[in-house]
Amino acid sequence: MKKIFLMAVLCITAAHFTSCKKKDAADVETHEHDEKMIALDTNGFSAFYERYPDYTPYKKQISELYKKHPHYIWHEKRGLIEFAEVLYNRVNQLDDEGLPSKIPYKSTLDDLFQDSGRGERPNVQSELLISAMYFYWADKTLEGLPTEQRQQTGWFLPRQHTDYVAYLDTLMQEPQKIKGDKKELFSQYYNLKKGLQKYREIEKKGGWPAITLPEGTKELKEGDSGDAVAQLRTRLAAEGYLGKDNKSATFDKELNDAVNAYEQSHFRTYANKVTESIIKELNIPVTERIKTIAVNMERCRWVPTSIDTQKEYIAVNIPSYRLRYVIDGKPELISNVVVGKDANRTVIFSGNMSYLVFSPYWNVPPSIAEKEIYPSIAKDPNYLAKHNMEYYNGKHIRQKPGGNNSLGLVKFMFPNTNNIYLHDTPAKSLFTENDRAFSHGCVRVQKARELAIMITKKDGGWNEAKVDKAMNAGKENSYVLKKKIPVYLTYFTAWADEKGNVAFFDDVYQRDESLATLMYTK
Repeated sequence: MKKIFLMAVLCITAAHFTSCKKKDAADVETHEHDEKMIALDTNGFSAFYERYPDYTPYKKQISELYKKHPHYIWHEKRGLIEFAEVLYNRVNQLDDEGLPSKIPYKSTLDDLFQDSGRGERPNVQSELLISAMYFYWADKTLEGLPTEQRQQTGWFLPRQHTDYVAYLDTLMQEPQKIKGDKKELFSQYYNLKKGLQKYREIEKKGGWPAITLPEGTKELKEGDSGDAVAQLRTRLAAEGYLGKDNKSATFDKELNDAVNAYEQSHFRTYANKVTESIIKELNIPVTERIKTIAVNMERCRWVPTSIDTQKEYIAVNIPSYRLRYVIDGKPELISNVVVGKDANRTVIFSGNMSYLVFSPYWNVPPSIAEKEIYPSIAKDPNYLAKHNMEYYNGKHIRQKPGGNNSLGLVKFMFPNTNNIYLHDTPAKSLFTENDRAFSHGCVRVQKARELAIMITKKDGGWNEAKVDKAMNAGKENSYVLKKKIPVYLTYFTAWADEKGNVAFFDDVYQRDESLATLMYTK
């Protein structure tokens, strides 16, 4: 009944946004002058911003709103429309969105919505307060930090801005969307939101204990016993990797399986021993994990929502050192990657892969030549010959195609000003390391051959033999894609599945804390 009532109210009192019957443009224009609409005196707008300066950033949007709808939006003759209360309730739940819950002029808004605002006579101040509250909500939950602040954290992945004046029309038509509009945010956001709820429940139950290794002990393994083992069991049970905590101080197979599950969820190979590095990670307090989830929910607001509808794309997550090649919503290939070391950070941005280069030359960047190659030549005049390198175009240096080429046997090009691309590598051993930030900025792909086969097969009908021939041709040759593939280089230190189970990754470029500061500092 409440839903029917809400829709009836919207059809009657907010009909300037929508109609319960289909109407042509002339009907809509006539309806704008319907006698149910309450005229709005715009002379009080300036006084509103003087009284409520924290809402000044939304001045332009508010003006656009009332230029489009020059009458009261949130009021009917008997008081506030029901959707105003729905919006107010969502604003009071910002904490569920991983956001600071300090709402501008909250006490004034609380007074306004006392008893659901029934009997609140239309006035400019209350009308503008609700509109400002709407833009504040949309700005925080859907848009996130402004572009300049995103870039301060190293994020250059563009996101198209939403017209929140037009979006209010949509919400008036479909009010249920205010509880979670899957078209407005990257789908990972909703998975992390479930994770946020899960970890807050853990926090309410007291979190988890720290694991303290006995002096002189560097690891735990199956068969060991002691307080540290019991602490490890309690810790894993708290996060859900064990069904229950039986308090046993013996490291048995059940506990070993739980540690293995923990390591697998973080995309690591478990060596059947709990090392100091694992314990250090497990000892991170639940409050810090909650903050990490909130920070990554903010990053989700910056991701173009089109990624969820892309038929085909490649995504690299820098902290997890993983690449996913997604086709029709399913990851068809997952590969370990090596990313830029701290001094040569891989940039967070997007591009469109347009061609592949087989048996590539490696044109040594001037910065690398200056710092590494020229000093090596000074020490050994035969350095270039030993590394299959040569001069070209004067002072420039390049490495010839071949199995020892630093780019391996194939590179994947999505032209960009950062001069970053995906490529193969002869240094395969690095992919077995847990920490894989070693490159000069480009992304080394462990399954480069498999990726090349999948891309060329889908795009041009190539087979494995044809790819292998191109990779081992000994001379550079290119394959131009008929259809470009979007590539996203991202930075998520927390990633959740559809059930809200969260995997956390090292903040390799130390960006979480600065982002949290931007989020929680007015």
